[in-house]
Amino acid sequence: MEEEAQQVCRWEGYVDWRKRPALRGRHGGMLAASFVLVVEILENLAYLANASNLVLYLSKYMHLSPSKSANNVTNFMGTAFLLALLGGFLSDAFLTTYHIYLISAAIEFLGLVVLTVQARSSSLKPPPCGPSTPNVQCKEVDGGKAAMLFIGLYLVALGVGGIKGSLPSHGAEQFDEATPHGRKKRSTFFNYFVFCLACGALIAVTLVVWIEDNKGWEWGFGVSTIAILLSIPIFFGGSAFYKNKIPSGSPLTTICKVLIAALINVCTSKAPSNAIANLCASPSFNQNQTSKGPEEETAKARELPQAPTETLRFLNRSLVSKPVHTALECTVKEVEEVKIVIKVLPIFACTIILNCCLAQLSTFSVEQAATMNTKIGSLKVPPASLPVFPVLFIMILAPIYDHFIIPFTRKAKKSEMGITHLQRIGIGLFLSIVAMAVAALVEIKRKRVATNSGLNSTGPLPITFLWIAFQYLFLGSADLFTLAGLLEFFSRRHPQA
Repeated sequence: MEEEAQQVCRWEGYVDWRKRPALRGRHGGMLAASFVLVVEILENLAYLANASNLVLYLSKYMHLSPSKSANNVTNFMGTAFLLALLGGFLSDAFLTTYHIYLISAAIEFLGLVVLTVQARSSSLKPPPCGPSTPNVQCKEVDGGKAAMLFIGLYLVALGVGGIKGSLPSHGAEQFDEATPHGRKKRSTFFNYFVFCLACGALIAVTLVVWIEDNKGWEWGFGVSTIAILLSIPIFFGGSAFYKNKIPSGSPLTTICKVLIAALINVCTSKAPSNAIANLCASPSFNQNQTSKGPEEETAKARELPQAPTETLRFLNRSLVSKPVHTALECTVKEVEEVKIVIKVLPIFACTIILNCCLAQLSTFSVEQAATMNTKIGSLKVPPASLPVFPVLFIMILAPIYDHFIIPFTRKAKKSEMGITHLQRIGIGLFLSIVAMAVAALVEIKRKRVATNSGLNSTGPLPITFLWIAFQYLFLGSADLFTLAGLLEFFSRRHPQA
């Protein structure tokens, strides 16, 4: 009887950290996810503490030109986020998200140690040059010193990529998406995940940036190293509560297989097998398998049909009785999963413009503020710390969003989600438009003040930088709605392994 009871209580397809079957009531839930939230604060602190101010380190201490410094920072950040695909692939195909995080955090820690050692030792950097050393010619970092710099940077990028590709998924796995209660809890987790991300960013762009500018970069890298080191035992401390999804193959592999098989069968004029074609043509199939938009699908709709749908019919060509190679043999389930992925790609693409708006936070908006009066009383705020405004807005709005806005819309609309995922993303995109309109108005005002005070005048313009806070308010709100909506949308719409 006890064995039968355990069988009922098991999470199907999940194991604990010792690879034993995960049990309901013992594994998963908000307690397990809370460890992920704490770890996200430390992880984002370690990443943004360097990324937000790295261009200064490369130009001032490694003597790279401004263009080379900016290009290297862009390459570093782009590589880190592209490697998230590798982290997700390994989590799905070979290891669990639990193991990928621990491995990635160890790699990032190693990279930060390399950067800290280099920043600490003057012999591992180019000799200082500038007005204080007029007899020393500035020479950019090269040879073994450059190799050490880029090995450290790209070890950090590899670790960050693995973490970004595994940590949010690991937190989402702790909830039961088959029940309304589990889906609500997971929605709350994503909202607070964004909140914790902002908490880490707040510490990074204030305290750590100040340490780097005033105490030295070895201390800045050291804080990041300690933060990622602390995250490992904290994450490991939740091991007894986690449920880990058993790897069962990567969607990337399935996508490539279906696309290649469909393309080859088109070129060789192979059609779907007769059995599949007859099933697709049957009246009962056409009546029961109508195509639905992504927001109209429910949890039950994720049970894929036994025959291919009529949408994206090109992919149905991958279903043949005798493929050119056994490795290209596809099932209806795999074809429908690929269709799901392709259908959600436009949702991903429409957020690219939002990221272009967010890019202004660390570029043009900072340049705007550098010409304005950045004093608040006797405190002078460094322009590099200006991202503190959207971070603070996100930290304030995230609890309000989760505890007031979402419950109110659920009651008003009498639905489980209240505001649907696509509506949340749409609200975020609309707020980004408003933010850019406000930014344009603030720039008109700033230029008018500059004209009236004389364009060639020295010192800051007689206008407070707090005017920029208005565009940050809308951009922070846009980021919250869009990022939380995207995380939950893709988590619910991804193909089941």
